[in-house]
Amino acid sequence: TTPPHHHHHTHTTVFLFLLVAMTYINTMEELQVFSWLRLWLLDRGFSLRGMFWITGAMAFCLSPVADNLTTALLMGAVVIALGGQDESYVTRCCVNIVVASNAGGVFSPFGDVTTLMVWQKGKLQFSDFIRLVVPGVLNWLVPALIIASSLKAGDPHREAHLTVRMHPGAKGVICLFLGTIVLASVFHQWVHLPPVLGMMTGLGLLKVYGYLFVTYGNLDDYNTAGKLPVSNLKQDKQEKKHHLHAMDIYKRMEHTEWDTLLFFYGVIMSVGGLGLLGYLDLLAVWAYGGLGPMSANVLVGLISALVDNIPVMFAVLSVEPEMSDMQWLLVTLTAGVGGSILSVGSAAGVGLMGSSKGVYNFTEHLKWSWAIVAGYVVSIIAHLVINGA
Repeated sequence: TTPPHHHHHTHTTVFLFLLVAMTYINTMEELQVFSWLRLWLLDRGFSLRGMFWITGAMAFCLSPVADNLTTALLMGAVVIALGGQDESYVTRCCVNIVVASNAGGVFSPFGDVTTLMVWQKGKLQFSDFIRLVVPGVLNWLVPALIIASSLKAGDPHREAHLTVRMHPGAKGVICLFLGTIVLASVFHQWVHLPPVLGMMTGLGLLKVYGYLFVTYGNLDDYNTAGKLPVSNLKQDKQEKKHHLHAMDIYKRMEHTEWDTLLFFYGVIMSVGGLGLLGYLDLLAVWAYGGLGPMSANVLVGLISALVDNIPVMFAVLSVEPEMSDMQWLLVTLTAGVGGSILSVGSAAGVGLMGSSKGVYNFTEHLKWSWAIVAGYVVSIIAHLVINGA
């Protein structure tokens, strides 16, 4: 078993990581970043299916660098802005993003916490994870093809003569967000500190930026909607006040989905309690001793769909079963993508449920679990064929 402070530390860092990412997302949403991005994509003439594939591909490619949780929150905000009132379309895109984010994270230690744990434990070298690229791609493509076939043809709804302009300070927030992601990676890879410290440093920089903008920002030359000149002085002052309010980072933190954050924290601490009492260790000993590495590693992915994959992987690493590199790659793959089967199985799914304001939920995700299981099976077969059974 592991000491209580380890579980508390592990899950608190995930909680804070999620808080920082959600604060940035809320701030950019308030500053019209995603509304502007939606209009930019619409002006390029992409269809609904085209948007589905673009956002999924972006999530898959971004996840190895920015981690699956941040990627899911960012791309989820984009599809919610794109889909508008079409909740069915938004839900399907969110499922696609969760699967793509988790699949893209398995072949990079920066993409998923479980991959990072295997790397830090010294079970595999950094370059070994590249062998999971093809299984990861197939894990995303199989359910994506199935879901895409259910999408209706046509173009997203676009309001005629609508012009959207990002609010003052938006570009600075975007740069800070990208810098925060880089900072988290630098903290871990070169400074050898937890990535969450880089995220919290980025949150501090965002607060300083918001304070300076509210205190010294000049909005005199800006008209809010980017549509018509503001002639009414009272209306002009109200709009300027709204923009300054958008840069009040403490207000943005107030609007964070705290109920989702606390639910997530409660779930992972409960699972951590099972690990503390030794039940996860017993399960790992039984699986690897009785079933053998192959069956046990496949089972790890299915268990990860029900409980958080972090304590499951920690239990596996605590037992330290004798396995080849191929089997360690297999358990890295299954633990990473198995959480996609249910929305509560990964940080990406739980975080997106909170940021989507109820549009994407457990029940809607469950409707496509069979397609995700198909991708799960195909990815395992691909791994065995490519990397050797």
